[in-house]
Amino acid sequence: MTKRVVVALLNPVTWSPPGTGLEQWRAALAEDVVDLLARLAQAEPAIAATADDLDLAHEIAWPGTPIYEVPTATVLPVLRAAEKDGYNQAAVLAADAADVPGMILGKLLRPLSSKPVAVAPTGQESGLLALATNLPVPEWLTDTDLDTATPMTVRRSAPQPSLVESTAEWRRLRGPYDLATLDPALEGWENTRAILGG
Repeated sequence: MTKRVVVALLNPVTWSPPGTGLEQWRAALAEDVVDLLARLAQAEPAIAATADDLDLAHEIAWPGTPIYEVPTATVLPVLRAAEKDGYNQAAVLAADAADVPGMILGKLLRPLSSKPVAVAPTGQESGLLALATNLPVPEWLTDTDLDTATPMTVRRSAPQPSLVESTAEWRRLRGPYDLATLDPALEGWENTRAILGG
């Protein structure tokens, strides 16, 4: 049986809604992502954080959730930690996508049965929602952060572009425009919803 993990990476957050502190906003987003991962049926949850963010990681973690300390908030250290932990597949998910549905993550993991790497775009010019790979990590995969990477930049390092599958996109909450696209009818994201006033 394939052992999978989806890791919420505590990536930098540079914007928050007016009247909300950056750290409070970041914590709410990340907690909603971690809550979603804890309920996933198709993969185990984990959190990755740099040393500066370990306190936040422990604050939002469910009991028993693995927390990986990584030197940088980039994908390769997270994937290598998952590989060391004995997983066959791993996905690194940005922790600012508070309302991401579980089915989006399922679609991200599905191509790994035939492709070594899959990416979920954000629908914007730069940034990925998540990157998933079979383990061990492909030797050609270069380190990147989820804020600046695109499907194209990940494909550039692949021996063949077709080795990287692009899956369904989903937004991250990185600015006012993203906030305007939130759907109150979607389940979850209770902490983010509470900050935004219901």
